[in-house]
Amino acid sequence: MIDYLRIVLHRNASTEERGASAVEYGLLISGIAALIVAIVFVFGNNLSGLFSDTCNKVTASVSTNSC
Repeated sequence: MIDYLRIVLHRNASTEERGASAVEYGLLISGIAALIVAIVFVFGNNLSGLFSDTCNKVTASVSTNSC
C-alpha cells in the first residue's frame, strides 16, 4: 500500500513539474522574441542604411538597377 502511494504521489509530482517546465519554456521563448523585437527597433534604421548601401554597390557593378 505504501509503495502504491509513493507511485501515485511521484506521478502527480512529475506531472506538475512538466507543467512548470512548459511555463518556463514559454517565458524563455517570449523573452527571446521581445529581445529580437527590441533589437529590430533599435538597429532598424542602421540596418536599412546598410542594406541600401550594399544594394547600391551591387547595382553599380551590374547593368540592371533593381533594389
